[in-house]
Amino acid sequence: MTQTIAPRFRTLVLLLLAVACALLAGAGPASAHAALTGSDPQQGAVVDRAPAQVSLTFSESVSVDDDSLRVLDPKGKRVDEGSPSGTGGTTYAVKLHAGLPDGTYTVTYQVVSADSHPVAGAYTFSVGAPSDTTVSAAPQAAGGGFVGGLYGVGRYVSYAGFAVLVGGAAFVLACWPRGSGVRVVQRVVVSGWLALTAATLLLLLLRGSYTGSGKLGDVFDLNLFGEVLQTKTGAALVSRLLLLAAAALFVAVLFGAYDKREDEEKRDLTFGLAVGGTVVAAGLAATWAMSEHASVGLQAGLAMPADVVHLIAVATWLGGLTALLAALYRGPADTPVPADAVHRFSRLAFGSVIALVVTGTYQSWRQLGSWTAFTDTRYGQLLLLKIALVAVLVGIAYVSRRWTAQLAQATAAGVVRQREKGERQGKQEKRDKGEKAPVGASAARKNGKAAASGNGTGSGSGKTSGADAKAGGAKGAGSRSESGSGSRSGSGSAKKSGASNGSGTSQRAAQLARQRAAVDAARQKRQRDADPNRFGLRRSVLAEAGVAVVLLAVTTVLTQTEPGRTEEEAKATGASSSATAPAPTTGAVTLDMPFDTGSQNGRGVVRVELDPARTGANDLHLYVERPDGTAFDIPEVKVALTQKAKDIGPLPVAPDHITTGHWSASGVQIPIAGDWEVAVTVRTSDIDQVTVSKNAQIG
Repeated sequence: MTQTIAPRFRTLVLLLLAVACALLAGAGPASAHAALTGSDPQQGAVVDRAPAQVSLTFSESVSVDDDSLRVLDPKGKRVDEGSPSGTGGTTYAVKLHAGLPDGTYTVTYQVVSADSHPVAGAYTFSVGAPSDTTVSAAPQAAGGGFVGGLYGVGRYVSYAGFAVLVGGAAFVLACWPRGSGVRVVQRVVVSGWLALTAATLLLLLLRGSYTGSGKLGDVFDLNLFGEVLQTKTGAALVSRLLLLAAAALFVAVLFGAYDKREDEEKRDLTFGLAVGGTVVAAGLAATWAMSEHASVGLQAGLAMPADVVHLIAVATWLGGLTALLAALYRGPADTPVPADAVHRFSRLAFGSVIALVVTGTYQSWRQLGSWTAFTDTRYGQLLLLKIALVAVLVGIAYVSRRWTAQLAQATAAGVVRQREKGERQGKQEKRDKGEKAPVGASAARKNGKAAASGNGTGSGSGKTSGADAKAGGAKGAGSRSESGSGSRSGSGSAKKSGASNGSGTSQRAAQLARQRAAVDAARQKRQRDADPNRFGLRRSVLAEAGVAVVLLAVTTVLTQTEPGRTEEEAKATGASSSATAPAPTTGAVTLDMPFDTGSQNGRGVVRVELDPARTGANDLHLYVERPDGTAFDIPEVKVALTQKAKDIGPLPVAPDHITTGHWSASGVQIPIAGDWEVAVTVRTSDIDQVTVSKNAQIG
């Protein structure tokens, strides 16, 4: 039975591994977790004058470098200057060359979101009128290619290694302390540590290329590697390596000093290992929680601890399942997994499932935000698949619990039968001893009578026999004296032959002992595998492990997918933006207007920010900068607001000087919504001034 069914289940596991690989391969580039929610100029906009800068607004904070924001002219030449910088909140801007000619310009961006995933895209705007361009505005594939595939595999292996390391150690400490001396269990836990360490090093090397160029050659760029170490993700990976060093010490004690202790002595050490192992496991889980989804967005302070509990629960369940499977299939015949250990793991897995349900429900609400996101977003669809796999896994675990109960009953019945058999054997031995005692007494009496008759009737013969004995002794002495030399000469060869015969006999005895031990082990293994309850448990645990492989792959893809809440917010922002004029309908409005009064030092850029750009009271900030971006003061600046469609205005605004190059006015009233002209009069000397203007949709 075992010979025919076990290979089928091994084939099933291989097929499930292939499905997991297909999921990882089909995941594609990591989806953006920070969405572009606004830009100035907007996508497809046609502006009268070339802007002084291009600004992009994202749904969350992002990391930028010198090449994160680029602006290309129709011929593909870069027209941006300087490094991108944040202008407040989640808005980032890059300055442009002055005096750009008319035509279509392409804006490309590649940044890293706060949850460590690369975000890339491109769009176009035109100055004066649209024109032909040689630059493709197709969105860039961030985190894709060969490097992206390797990075995805590294993430999967790191999750799997963490689960096997933590779950295997928990299985030994909480369920089967004697398993610390079983070689196959030791190999499982050590393999988990090696896999997690190797995957962490791989992710650290690939990180710079993964979020940047995507070229394999950049993996060994030391400058890029130094930049990675300064990021949040780089710090998390380095922290994980340091914690893995502590985990190595924990594993050494678990399979070294702990294994050599007696059962009574193990209890004291178990508590210390449990506390230390929990701290190390929580630290390892925190390296994911503090650098990915849980670290940004809604209720991050609560989401990170919940994510740590979620990861530890997954590892305890799936990693313990792996250790149990290895012990059931590859464990030595003389040290089978006891039924009570399986029962303890069943209770431990049940607690892990409860923790998974609670933390998973909270994380699902946090990442989706609505019921429709389950079906309308890719994150929600993957989450539904994960929930279905967990339900299947729980169903198979229920079957395993039934096999465990039956195995425990069979083991208890076997113990009772063994005890009864021992008692019967003891009674039989007592009966045998009682029957042999009378027979020995009668024989002794018969021997005593024969000795008495011999002593009474044969006294003469006894004397004769004594004389004969003396004569025989004399003869024997003579014979010994005659043959003494021959016996001495042959003693050496006799000793040598005896030694060689003795060594050969000991070797044959050792060989026979090994053969008998191998035969006994094979017999014990056959008896163990022939147990229908243990065989059924092995099959159900193998099925659980197979589903767990696919579940882990889906989880890995899920962590690389844009959360449903973010995706729906980006869709809503895009819809509202496309339904309005070039300027955004809500939120702050930023207008950049270059000016030139014709005098020395009369050139620059004036920026007007109106917040919240709605009807009613608004705050106005005005900045004046030279062409090189440095702030400077001018003698006078005035602002006027006009809505020509309703013949309103100009409404004058007199901002107050705050600091060098910065003016501000509060309580600026916008009476009605519409397309407003914002005119700024700049005076750089007593006689040199100019008025520049730009339209904005307000309200």
